[in-house]
Amino acid sequence: MLLGTLLFISACSEDLEQFPSNVASSESLTEFDGVLNAAYYYQLGAVTPWAVMGDFRSDNAFMFEPPYTEFDQFGPGLTTMEDQFMGPLYTALYKSILSANSVIENSSRATEVGEAKFLRALSYFKLVQAFGAVTVNLLAQPPLDDPSFFVRQPATTVYNSVIIPDLKDAIASLDNSSILSDQRASNLAAKGLLGKVYLAMGDYVNAEPLLADVVNEASGAGIGLVGNFENIFGAANEVGNSEIIFSTQIASSIIDEYSFASRFWNWYVGDDSKSDFPVDPDLIAAFDASDATGGGTDLRRAITISSDGLTAIKFPKDGGLGSEHNWIEIRLADIILLYAETLNENGSPASVVLPLLDGIRTRAGLNSLTGTVSSQEDVRQVIANERRLELAFEGQRWFDLVRTGTVDAEMGETVGSDYLLFPIPVSEVLATDGVITQNPGY
Repeated sequence: MLLGTLLFISACSEDLEQFPSNVASSESLTEFDGVLNAAYYYQLGAVTPWAVMGDFRSDNAFMFEPPYTEFDQFGPGLTTMEDQFMGPLYTALYKSILSANSVIENSSRATEVGEAKFLRALSYFKLVQAFGAVTVNLLAQPPLDDPSFFVRQPATTVYNSVIIPDLKDAIASLDNSSILSDQRASNLAAKGLLGKVYLAMGDYVNAEPLLADVVNEASGAGIGLVGNFENIFGAANEVGNSEIIFSTQIASSIIDEYSFASRFWNWYVGDDSKSDFPVDPDLIAAFDASDATGGGTDLRRAITISSDGLTAIKFPKDGGLGSEHNWIEIRLADIILLYAETLNENGSPASVVLPLLDGIRTRAGLNSLTGTVSSQEDVRQVIANERRLELAFEGQRWFDLVRTGTVDAEMGETVGSDYLLFPIPVSEVLATDGVITQNPGY
């Protein structure tokens, strides 16, 4: 819980017995690399819940076992799964924020502060996408005895007063010198994330130049589309991967909020009885449609879904490397597709927009879409289709549907607006005597 998290970390005065170490009490510190590493480390706890929330809430995957079937039913029952999903996400992100705050307040190194602001922005971006209004803490030592501190702030306030300023500062502070070697926050990652933030806000005008910069500056930083789609994924492909702009690094030796190494892939491959065969038939149909209209077999299918169409294999567990998969937060294909979407929404003609998809589609064994559609609405749909197949089981589908207002159309039912967000962990409401309020509908 947030209150427990803040009390625990604020009280720490020595390194935690974990990797990396976290020293949250700043008075005696002169070096903050350990605290910054802790801000990175705590992102681990958000990976599994984000993966499940992003794909199992959408039309990519579904649960079999009650009450987990509530992910597909759009009612108040999600609160019963607080301990497995919403709680760990909430707690992990606030831990990352608190560590980032300590670096931002105290470090004299501009690069460290820039990385910390990137991680704080990433954390708050996930929080507002998942929960809407959230508590805002920008202090290393927050006033825990002040109830007003815990009052949730509207998402627009969090975007405009925290996320956007933090990412602008990160852009100004970071370069791309180590983007391939250590996957830490970089200038391109900050620009890409800020572009995604503006899109989540429906602000295509401000998103366009940022996404354009990432696309145009990528090659100079050593970033480019990997020739073989399969080679984007898997532990063996992570070092020096030219397509990955930013990832949360995972290793079997590092535990997360679940007290073991992150196993987001476990849900996709059907290794949890709550969903032995998680792939939604609607995703199979989407690949079929891609084959029919693309002039060949969409090569991404065999990398994304098992041959029987029942499980998702993009992050394979074979060879004992399942727990070594990094979680991809931002990769170039994602940004290219968002840039194409932005150009289309800002009025660029199809002849300008659709060629951007060619590299992604050629890699997938498909024909160019240039010249096949021309209206803004049709271009919008083909980009959405492409994002779904390209990014399936990367935790993006549900949040794409929400930000584009296409939940009802794609889910085939009317989903109440209350259920576009996830429930605030009940433990937060109780721990603050209702100062932190629950989302409507839950």
